[in-house]
Amino acid sequence: MKQTLEMLGKSLALETTKAAEKHLAKIDKPLCLEMELYFSCLIRKQVRVREELTSPFLMDVSDKLKIGFRPVMTKSCSVSSCEGDAPPLSDFPIENPERYIPHWLKIDFKKGKWVSEFGYATPL
Repeated sequence: MKQTLEMLGKSLALETTKAAEKHLAKIDKPLCLEMELYFSCLIRKQVRVREELTSPFLMDVSDKLKIGFRPVMTKSCSVSSCEGDAPPLSDFPIENPERYIPHWLKIDFKKGKWVSEFGYATPL
């Protein structure tokens, strides 16, 4: 299913696969997805499944789906830090956050796990 949402005045194209829709219908608690944009010596995009969202920019899509956008950074730069969450992350005090809102988010459910990605260019 495809729909267009608005976050901070910007359009966000949301696509959920049939498998994701089927599994969303079965869950009791809402699925909380956080689109994390990580600033360090490199930039990393990652969608994280959370118990709760603490993202500064939140949206309730439905009673089954909540999404958030969270720009984060580290105080030091290390290529190994781009592999995980070490060193600790902190919120990135971003000016004009609407400029960084992703253009699209795709949600799927494969092999018993949520699989999601987001981006800024048109997906292939």
